Amino acid sequence: MEFSIKRGSPEKQHCACVVVGVFEPRKLTRSAVSIDDAARKHLSDIVQRGDMNGKAGSTLLLHNVPSTACDRLLLVGLGKEKEFHEKEFCNAIRSAVKALHETGATDGTVFLTEIPVRKRSVAWRIRQAAIIAQDTVYRFNQFKSNKNEENRPLQKVSFTIERQDELSLANEALAQGLAVAEGVTLARNLGNLPGNVCTPAHLADTALQMAKDHGLDCQILERTDMETLGMHALLSVAKGSHQPPKMIVLQYKGTKAGKGSKKAADEKPLVLIGKGITFDSGGISLKPGLEMDEMKFDMCGAASVLGTIKAVAQMKLPINLTVIVPTSENMPGGSASKPGDIVTSMSGQTIEILNTDAEGRLILCDAMTYAERFKPEAVIDVATLTGACVIALGHVATGLFANDDSLAHKLIQAGDEAQDRAWQMPLWDDYQDLLKSPFADMANIGGRAAGSISAACFLSRYTKKFSWAHLDIAGTAWKSGADKGATGRPVPLLAHYLLKRAGKLS
Repeated sequence: MEFSIKRGSPEKQHCACVVVGVFEPRKLTRSAVSIDDAARKHLSDIVQRGDMNGKAGSTLLLHNVPSTACDRLLLVGLGKEKEFHEKEFCNAIRSAVKALHETGATDGTVFLTEIPVRKRSVAWRIRQAAIIAQDTVYRFNQFKSNKNEENRPLQKVSFTIERQDELSLANEALAQGLAVAEGVTLARNLGNLPGNVCTPAHLADTALQMAKDHGLDCQILERTDMETLGMHALLSVAKGSHQPPKMIVLQYKGTKAGKGSKKAADEKPLVLIGKGITFDSGGISLKPGLEMDEMKFDMCGAASVLGTIKAVAQMKLPINLTVIVPTSENMPGGSASKPGDIVTSMSGQTIEILNTDAEGRLILCDAMTYAERFKPEAVIDVATLTGACVIALGHVATGLFANDDSLAHKLIQAGDEAQDRAWQMPLWDDYQDLLKSPFADMANIGGRAAGSISAACFLSRYTKKFSWAHLDIAGTAWKSGADKGATGRPVPLLAHYLLKRAGKLS
């Protein structure tokens, strides 16, 4: 689908459909008033009759509106004007694009992006509209025999601005939004693939293709490389699977400064680490059969960091970014790790494996130790790590833990900006005792109480040499039920954090 920025009178738009808003109760927006005046109060008559009262999420499609150049007019309910904030704006765009997508229109001009949102710029409105539009029309039909059953004719969407002097900023925001949306789409596509297709080797091949497409440096560590490096925590997870594990390292170098032209700190990369368990059976600590198919989503952390680096590369941000993906299956088998086994991580710390279903932290800890060689400015890991985080925060907010409150604050701000929110959880030393083991340096679980916190405490033991944040996306990476599928979160959060860090967020 093509996107563009427009300005002009709504009644003069030569397109298949114009989209304007109505506040509750029955109040036309500025663009709707412009059409109403040209159409001799045609819209006023409709809303006064009660066909559209402005209730949030409602839509009404009109044909042959007098004195307009468009074929159709779509009215979108916005709710109460005093309560029209970020969430309401995003919901209105989603409702508009969904309704537009279901018409016979080939193109549409959306005037909702002209509506002010408190404390948010026109760039924010355009960027969010682009991300939401792509997300709304997303379909995963790769494995359906009839791929055309849901095809719609909508090909072009234009978002509008009020002033000519907003054009440059709006076009930049549109490009950013589309880049983030492509990153989200990649993450969703990878997450939605079945486990027999999306193996560790498939993730590695995806990274190699991304390196070719976007000029990235790519290195794939094989089992023998991990053995040489002493990554026995990661290797212990892969022991029960026939699929060989991989460690993917992708590097984007957006700062091309020569020696002495920048401070050394400015040249240090940010490192993103994504958990890549392509299927999690639980291993010997086998999961219940109900909804086990959703354990193909256990690599959504990996998918999200790959999606993020794709977005960064497309935006050509002036930063250095390294992505590390430890990836494996977690399967039962004759050679699989057993409860009570003790392994030595790359850091030299020993781990008693009390539960083989707490495997994500085992692959992440070796990836964190490996990240030290890049002398990172900060490390952020992303993982579908604990069911306990779902109990704590549901499916709204991502759990955030950090050893650096400044980094945590910036990530929370980015989540608010992106409407991809995170909530900071405690990481106090008081919780570290939960991981005590009589036989090793630590156990890999701390019990049911504070499960997401003890998991973060485990990871924190491998982060002494850098600023670090952990995003537990177990509740936000995918949806169950009728809308089952990967969400692509937290690509928007990470992308907005990196945009801000690069000084490119307006």
